Amino acid sequence: MSAAAALTWAASRGRLREDWIPASAEARGAATLAALGEMAGDKMPFAPDRRIPPSFLVRMAIGAAGGAAMAGREASRRDGAIAGLVGAIAGTLIGRAARGATTRTPTDWARALTEDTLAASVALAPVRGAERRHA
Repeated sequence: MSAAAALTWAASRGRLREDWIPASAEARGAATLAALGEMAGDKMPFAPDRRIPPSFLVRMAIGAAGGAAMAGREASRRDGAIAGLVGAIAGTLIGRAARGATTRTPTDWARALTEDTLAASVALAPVRGAERRHA
């Protein structure tokens, strides 16, 4: 959900190639709350693994859609979608490896919070660097 939240923020700042991603304050708020909720939920012992097919497929779809929407004027939508898809796969697998399987110890919590911080930073980096649509 970090990527979905970042996309709504990018849309609100006119930094997307496409206009089908919601840009309203309500959309940004809902997506941001969903991202924060997912970060909190990931630490619960009953949270499903992000690598299970439904979760992984949703992450890949959001990554591909986001990559296509954020592709610069000189890039093809297809190349943007591929880059977003690769980023989603890498983020899912690397993030899970970095986080670890549990949050039972203070070290586990530190790893999980560090992974959350990195995920949010990585999601926002392309938003800051994206071209303005009407620049």
